[in-house]
Amino acid sequence: MGRVTERRRVLRIRDGAVSTRPDTLVAEEPLEIRLGGKPLAITMRTPGDDFALAAGFLVSEGVVGRAEDVANIVYCAGATQDGSNTYNVVDVQLAPGVPLPDITLERNVYTTSSCGLCGKASLDAVRTTARWPIADTPPVRVTPDLLAALPDRLRSAQRVFDRTGGLHAAGLFSPEGELLDLREDVGRHNAVDKLIGRALRDGRLPLSRTILLVSGRASFELAQKAVMAGIPLLAAVSAPSSLAVDLAAETGLTLVGFLRGGSMNVYAGEQRITLRAGVMATGPAR
Repeated sequence: MGRVTERRRVLRIRDGAVSTRPDTLVAEEPLEIRLGGKPLAITMRTPGDDFALAAGFLVSEGVVGRAEDVANIVYCAGATQDGSNTYNVVDVQLAPGVPLPDITLERNVYTTSSCGLCGKASLDAVRTTARWPIADTPPVRVTPDLLAALPDRLRSAQRVFDRTGGLHAAGLFSPEGELLDLREDVGRHNAVDKLIGRALRDGRLPLSRTILLVSGRASFELAQKAVMAGIPLLAAVSAPSSLAVDLAAETGLTLVGFLRGGSMNVYAGEQRITLRAGVMATGPAR
């Protein structure tokens, strides 16, 4: 199976001094996800947690919602000309009675480490009906101070990032700020799928009492994944997209962007952010 990191020789230049040295890089390899033996999607990912990644992808696509919906996930041998196992192809078998999605040329998707889902036939095809409407029963309420502390907690738990500097992270936190789970990957969407897939396999969906924190930006796809898993609050250290904000507003998701230090922008679902008495908005966010 592919390793999480690989070593490569680099020419290093520092203040005019030149040297050669080995450098540690994050591994990136394709993973083909098959459903009942038929190709469904290809994603560029960091090897590891592949079964959770496949399961989380199917949750995000609305195919499964319970651990019992998945009968088996296996690596496929014979993926190469000589019949060897590359551990880059997984096949998911659904349980009897779980309907297969329509797998067509328009439906098949290719995902990259940078942009997530590509090749969707239309925006309407992405707006999958959520199994668990986001609800506040019991309510999730967090303070800005608690949110401000989460990026450092996420960063301190990133083991592979310390060695490569080239990984995104997704972390699940409790409403009290406890780190519940962390996954790293070259693609932030893969990291989120690994979190959700692990929760599915452990029987913990919906994740209605959690906060999802992602490194980088918050795209429409990441907002969709949060909604599909029943997560009420998505925070990102960078900017959200306009479609992510629209989806959050439509579904009741709390969306926080530019979470850096004590600063943040709340784009939707501000009712879950508990402000100190006497604090009020004074102007547009920048």
